[in-house]
Amino acid sequence: MKKCILLAMLFLSFSGMSQKTMPNIEVKSLDGSTKNISTSFNEKDKLYVFVFWATWCAPCIEELNAISEVYEDWKSEANVEVVAISLDDSRTEKRVKPLVNGKGWEYTVLLDNNQTLKRSLGISNPPYLLVVKNNEILFTQNGHTPGSEAELFEKLKSFK
Repeated sequence: MKKCILLAMLFLSFSGMSQKTMPNIEVKSLDGSTKNISTSFNEKDKLYVFVFWATWCAPCIEELNAISEVYEDWKSEANVEVVAISLDDSRTEKRVKPLVNGKGWEYTVLLDNNQTLKRSLGISNPPYLLVVKNNEILFTQNGHTPGSEAELFEKLKSFK
């Protein structure tokens, strides 16, 4: 009986990120259009970096600023597109567009204000990053450490 309980607990502890492919979920872009996550970001052999963030999350903004500084290299050397998915709810969603414009981020920015995508992927807190290729989730990263972009870039090149 103890072994069964331990096995069940072990299974539950590893099932936080059970999703292996991107879900068939629609979210809104800043211009109000709808994007399907599994079909809109599925160019063959292109790497997509989905960054889940919020305007109230300082490490999230720090991570997106750091990626912005090296984004041109990522695009040219590893065929990467960054998709920044805001988790701001209806109360703070109005801050997203001014922040993005003020920062000059050249990412595709999407709004997951009801957090359907976040829940479907088992994400608990931002910042959270997914590397996806051909709709398959290759790598996840929870949290941000200053300077980790170089390490992530090496990973991206290895997935190419």
